Amino acid sequence: MSTNNILVFAEQRDGIIHSASYQLLAIAAKLATQTGGQAEACVIGSGIADLSTKLAAYGAKKVYTVDDPELKMYRASPYASALASAIDAADPKIVLVPTTFMGKDIAPRVAAKKRAAIAIDATEVKLDGADLIAEKPMYAGKFSGTFKLSGDRLQVVTIRTNAYSANEPQQGTTAETQSISLSLTENDKRLKINEIAATGSGVKDVTEGDIVVSGGRALKSEENFKILYDLAEVLDGAVGASRAACDAGYQSHTRQVGLTGKVVTPKLYIACGIDGAIQHLAGMRGSKVIVAINTKKEAPIFKVATYGCVADLFALVPPLTEELKKSNE
Repeated sequence: MSTNNILVFAEQRDGIIHSASYQLLAIAAKLATQTGGQAEACVIGSGIADLSTKLAAYGAKKVYTVDDPELKMYRASPYASALASAIDAADPKIVLVPTTFMGKDIAPRVAAKKRAAIAIDATEVKLDGADLIAEKPMYAGKFSGTFKLSGDRLQVVTIRTNAYSANEPQQGTTAETQSISLSLTENDKRLKINEIAATGSGVKDVTEGDIVVSGGRALKSEENFKILYDLAEVLDGAVGASRAACDAGYQSHTRQVGLTGKVVTPKLYIACGIDGAIQHLAGMRGSKVIVAINTKKEAPIFKVATYGCVADLFALVPPLTEELKKSNE
């Protein structure tokens, strides 16, 4: 019989916890008031024991750590085995995972291991008795799908970044901790990572920024994207691109935002020279605030924009960047 606790997979990279993990702790705490349990967290990696204090500040009442040199860099099989072991120890009712590259990779693997019910990329979750209801946009945002996960088994849900807000951290808060030993099979260790290549830009991945500055075909060249990289650097944001810009070779497809690229839900999305094809809108319309800069006042992007600027991005973005630099001094 499982507990009524809610377990959050707290994703970390290089000792830094992904902000989405803090957001999930807020949801976990809310759900726990209904189940009669508590919000807990699991953090996996190497040399990550000190992260428990940060998770406690955001509401984790207990933190399970799987700390092993084998987990220094993310590999799907070892991480899935580590999370499965933490679930065995915690015996939660629900497991919440961020909808990140890592989260989308690990959640189905763990759900299969634990024979759990699973929903991917939910934007809203709530309880209906013992069952968990997960809602998510579908068909390029035209419809909303509702999924009921049976309370008769473990429920695993990945939740889109920024769908919920994190609680304010409570400094000085502590949490009970439990160390989980790692047990890997030869199958888990069959993949070796020798090196992770850097992008060279120093700018965050498009799925990890609270602020995303995206450019379209109107940028005209890869060199001109430096305008957007400068703005993103000042804002501590990420750089994205439309499919047209990626197909033209202005940016790598790893930065493509849209139905055939990556879905992003940042707090601020700045679309520069992007007209707003339906495929692109499907990848960013969930953003909290959308600013559109385009010379075409009839461009579809203005229909979803919070603020619209009918202007030439080459004339507007560089001065904006300079003003933001001054305000940061």
